[in-house]
Amino acid sequence: MRRKFGIPTQRIAGGLLAVGLLAALHVPSANAQAEAGQGTGPGTAAARAQASYQALNKYFEVGQQGLLLEEYPNHQQNPYSYVWPYSQAAIAAENLAGIPGAGRKAAQEAERRLDAYELYWNDTTTPKGYDSYLRPPLGHGGDKFYDDNEWIGLQLIQHYQRTGDRSSLARAKEIFALVVHGWDTDPTHPCAGGVFWTQAPWSQDRNTVSNGPGAELGAHLYLLTRDKSYLTWAKKMYDWTQKCMLAPNGLYWDHIDLAGTIEKTQWSYNQGVMLGAGALLYKATHEKKYLTDAKALAKASLAFYGTDDRLWKQPTRFNAIYFKNLLILDSIAHDRSYKTVMQAYSDRAWKEARDPATGLFHFVDGPVQLLEQSGMVQIDALLAWPRSKYDELA
Repeated sequence: MRRKFGIPTQRIAGGLLAVGLLAALHVPSANAQAEAGQGTGPGTAAARAQASYQALNKYFEVGQQGLLLEEYPNHQQNPYSYVWPYSQAAIAAENLAGIPGAGRKAAQEAERRLDAYELYWNDTTTPKGYDSYLRPPLGHGGDKFYDDNEWIGLQLIQHYQRTGDRSSLARAKEIFALVVHGWDTDPTHPCAGGVFWTQAPWSQDRNTVSNGPGAELGAHLYLLTRDKSYLTWAKKMYDWTQKCMLAPNGLYWDHIDLAGTIEKTQWSYNQGVMLGAGALLYKATHEKKYLTDAKALAKASLAFYGTDDRLWKQPTRFNAIYFKNLLILDSIAHDRSYKTVMQAYSDRAWKEARDPATGLFHFVDGPVQLLEQSGMVQIDALLAWPRSKYDELA
């Protein structure tokens, strides 16, 4: 099915898809949740991913054009989630649709999630982009965050790779124009350059997570269009992050503010986006430096997070991005340890964090976060992909 952004081609009832998607994925339904906790392999991963996604639809969907809650039970003032958590659920649906043999209903569910993005789209600004919250009449809009838009742009590239839907590619180009608009042009700033994190007036930070995914998106667009301006910008974002955010231990810090103060937390998703960017830039340029960088970062990060249980202490929302980028690197330079670590994390989460009565993941006390539930669906869905499909990510 072809779709056009701004004019959703169809709306599909969430309940119908929630009932039919498991069968469409060709995994057992009657005892899927019980059986999915046993063994490993693509079938187990697909069953886990689908069971977790069914729980997501059951507990988070609010019945309004596919929109979702931020958390369950919901204690937030807003009745719907911000675009960042919503995007991770949409990516989860896209990953599910990419499982071999997933079928028509899985593809329809991914389309349904894409359709709801339009409720966040702000075409009244130059450049256009996704607001952090729903536009009127359902919401109050909000400031644009460059990383929020980049996650969506990367998903649209993945969707285009799977379906050939050129409207997804066109929207990804619009998002990249927004990202370039976010580049710091003031030469007096400490570590001048870099894409800001947000347009919100309360932050002037430039982050690894607003530049690494931007470099990935630019590299993807170059590979798909051969327009050299995309590659130029991708290199620029990558180089700035290496220059300003790379720590002595070979991992990346989080952000720098306009006073020159660096926030030195080393989140897993920051490592993921930079090793993914290195892999994609190698694919785009065949310059060995980028592949060397990516492999070194993968090795250093696996060692770092493999010590003192650090990977488990990272938010699942960040680990899902980290793992996905390890698979991008794996598509170019195979290393079985990447998927092994990913599988071990899934196994532990299924055993220690999941409530079998609801299918929801409780990593911390309090309400279940849409971001964390979506992250586990993403991880398990990708574990069900054969390595031959990783090119859809790269």
